Amino acid sequence: MSAQEQSPSSPAQSNEPETTHFGFQTVETKEKESKVAGVFHSVAQQYDVMNDLMSFGIHRLWKRFTIDASGVRPGNKVLDLAGGTGDLTAKFSRLVGKDGKVVLADINSSMLKVGRDKLRDKGLVQNIEYVQANAQYLPFEDNSFDIVTIAFGLRNVTDKDMALRSIYRVLKPGGRLLILEFSKPEHELLNKAYDFYSFNILPKIGEIVAKDGDSYQYLAESIRMHPAQEKLKSMMEEAGFEQANYKNLTGGIVALHKGYKF
Repeated sequence: MSAQEQSPSSPAQSNEPETTHFGFQTVETKEKESKVAGVFHSVAQQYDVMNDLMSFGIHRLWKRFTIDASGVRPGNKVLDLAGGTGDLTAKFSRLVGKDGKVVLADINSSMLKVGRDKLRDKGLVQNIEYVQANAQYLPFEDNSFDIVTIAFGLRNVTDKDMALRSIYRVLKPGGRLLILEFSKPEHELLNKAYDFYSFNILPKIGEIVAKDGDSYQYLAESIRMHPAQEKLKSMMEEAGFEQANYKNLTGGIVALHKGYKF
């Protein structure tokens, strides 16, 4: 199947609060999407390099754990939401095989382009589609996917509760959601060390490598504003997911949440 792009629909706005957070800043809700877009337009070309530098390469192990936990099988249809440069999509594409399908969806056109180019360079074209989509308003039919993953993307969504409900809608009965995201370290000493790294070293790496320290300052702040493990589990349950649970990775620096639609 050839790759294609489509734009998300533009439904009426939800009853969102007038303000929200953009990192540690308070901004008008309607402005957050464009501000986040600016960050990822800026970092797209250096995104993979920065991931390796920021995590010392450990992000690859976190993503492998997510793939292994997904239970993906040949013939499955997978949505890699906020899929960015396509690391999960590449692995899923090989695992679902010629009878399966993987949709790489991202709200940011620059990230989507980098991901598409990278995957095509790897020769992965037959079972992948590309869709520019807002997680809050997924442009897919009900009960479409066996698996939905969102890796390091949920924290950038303006209305996370709406996004979770949207994901629930497009999952098939028996389908599962996996959320891989930075979270709250389990131990206070690790938490302090992580804070120091995030706010003193990470922006400097971004400034040197990506020529954009401000964007990486935002990314560090967005991690701190993201719901901690138990809160995110509760949000999943409120959206309808059953058997919601999570596994802390690297001492809770990252957590993998999983839930089912029955």
